[in-house]
Amino acid sequence: MAVYVDDILVTGSKIDEVNVLKQHLHSSFGIKDLGHLHYFLGFEVTHLVEGICLSQRKFTQDLLLDTGFSTAKSVATPLPLHCKLTLDDGELLQDPSYYRTIIGKLNFLTHSIPDISYTVQTLSQFMQHPRTSHLSSFEHTLRYLK
Repeated sequence: MAVYVDDILVTGSKIDEVNVLKQHLHSSFGIKDLGHLHYFLGFEVTHLVEGICLSQRKFTQDLLLDTGFSTAKSVATPLPLHCKLTLDDGELLQDPSYYRTIIGKLNFLTHSIPDISYTVQTLSQFMQHPRTSHLSSFEHTLRYLK
């Protein structure tokens, strides 16, 4: 069982035990069984004969759409080549909340796109005082996701 705020995922190999747990939860909290899982915490779930397939394709597309990068030209690397980011390179961003929000979403994508893990960790080091150079590298990462 996985619980996140008001979303609950109940699964298992013994369907009878899963049903007993769901019935107990329903009698205690009044839950709704929405059937087969299709989307949970940014993950799309596709049911196949062989099992299931997890993807964050929709989450990624929504991120690119929200940031205006859905039609951007793609790039081959998560960070620009020979990128050296420092604490004081470039001007401070007037409003760092955009940078922080998107870095949080990128961090969530590392679950299904592990090749951006180093990049996200690097860009996360500048969340307190992000600068224009950090934003430029961050935008490069969005083009990589494209």
